[in-house]
Amino acid sequence: MKTRVLVVDDSALMRGLLSEMIAQASDMEVVGAAPDAQIAREMIKALNPDVLTLDVQMPKMDGLEFLDRLMRLRPMPVVMVSAYTQAGSETTLKALELGAVDFIGKPRADGIQSMEDYAEELVDKVRAAKGAKLRRLAGSVSGVGRQPLVARSTPWGWNGKTVFLGASTGGTEAIKEFLLGLPADCPPVLIVQHMPEAFTASFARRLDGLCAPRVVEAGDGDKIEPGTVYIAPGHSHMQIKRTVGGMTGYSTELLATPAVNRHRPAVDVLFDSAASLVGAKAVGVILTGMGKDGAAGLLRMRQAGARTFGQDEHSCVVYGMPREAFLIGAVEEQCSLDDMARKVMQACSSR
Repeated sequence: MKTRVLVVDDSALMRGLLSEMIAQASDMEVVGAAPDAQIAREMIKALNPDVLTLDVQMPKMDGLEFLDRLMRLRPMPVVMVSAYTQAGSETTLKALELGAVDFIGKPRADGIQSMEDYAEELVDKVRAAKGAKLRRLAGSVSGVGRQPLVARSTPWGWNGKTVFLGASTGGTEAIKEFLLGLPADCPPVLIVQHMPEAFTASFARRLDGLCAPRVVEAGDGDKIEPGTVYIAPGHSHMQIKRTVGGMTGYSTELLATPAVNRHRPAVDVLFDSAASLVGAKAVGVILTGMGKDGAAGLLRMRQAGARTFGQDEHSCVVYGMPREAFLIGAVEEQCSLDDMARKVMQACSSR
């Protein structure tokens, strides 16, 4: 049976373009297109779609307010369609807190991404959303998060290990939940989340305001230090390299090289550098996401002596990347998202 999709966007041009792209997939059909939230609400009742694509900014009722009501009254998989702006990125992150499965930027005519590639990415995200687990993680559009789970002053005794983490679909909220379980003096954490470059700086700022550790968008040559979380920028791969000075003797290195596993940044690039340089002093974590990026790299980390953890199927929004890693033997231990921070802290503790 085909996936039934409803497209919601105030632009007639965008509605037509998105509908055409989605309809080209043999396993999908566009059952309708709505210009605003009021019409969308009636079409949802009448057409019962499987997945909704939703414009972030719309007249009458914006996408956030509509999504908030939708996830309370009629939860369904939603893929947000966002402008590549700071305001668009911040609104999109709030939408993911409210329960949207994923997001995609609006197609651009600047040659950065071909329409064929964009259409493929859009269809992949809609397809993943159809099978995703819905999780409502925030109570309102205010985006206020809960307090860190681990007290900032909790003694734990760092054993010198560094944490390397990868995620994709559902990862923005999973990463937030993971980091909320870490103390301010946590081990260094390097993260690759599949996300366009216009969004990673906002993502890092948002996490920095919610979590006990310091969270930054990584720059080239940043010294790796405990108490800091480094988010790979959306324009470059991130890996680790040896350096002089600092508590760990490592720093970040950014590479504007071709995509790996169709992604830049790619989890495998980060994990491969951890396996090669850090070995048994590394801890690898793979969270929710579609595809298999990170699976092979996590296996190489485990073979190099690293502890490795994978999010379990029950707590994943999309059990894709963790599943691929588990099937090839890359995951030493599967655990729920609620328990992941505790497990990682134990692996990084000398106590």
